[in-house]
Amino acid sequence: MTTSLNIDKLDLQIIQAMMEDADISYADLGKKLFVSGGTIHVRMKKLEDQKLIKGKKLSVDFKAMGYDVIAFIGIYLEKSSLYDNVAKELKKISEIVRLNYTTGNYSIFAEIICKDIQQLKLVLHDKLQNIKGIERTETFISLEESLNRNVQVLH
Repeated sequence: MTTSLNIDKLDLQIIQAMMEDADISYADLGKKLFVSGGTIHVRMKKLEDQKLIKGKKLSVDFKAMGYDVIAFIGIYLEKSSLYDNVAKELKKISEIVRLNYTTGNYSIFAEIICKDIQQLKLVLHDKLQNIKGIERTETFISLEESLNRNVQVLH
């Protein structure tokens, strides 16, 4: 059953502004969009109730905190029907920050953040390879993140 979202241009403007700066106060955002802070508050509550907004996150510079290795892991499964069980086990590995069920060569594509190569080795060898249903993996180490942004909801 598909539910129709009840959003308008103001909702999209709020979403866009909050993606750019989630720290902005509702009063300041209201001034920016020429509505009251109370209107922003009511709209945000509506967007949360509709599950369009799933909370707010702090953006952290992991490199500055000593996490020097970002890697992507293509995971081949023995059978695609094992996805749910494997994904459940992968979610237990704290170094994995993003997990996608994909088409193409890999069944699962994961992003992992580690302090160093030794920690990456530990995750790959001791954690990932022990998960039943994983046939093999292919690891790509990121040399530099050149772009990380949200999609533009306003055109």
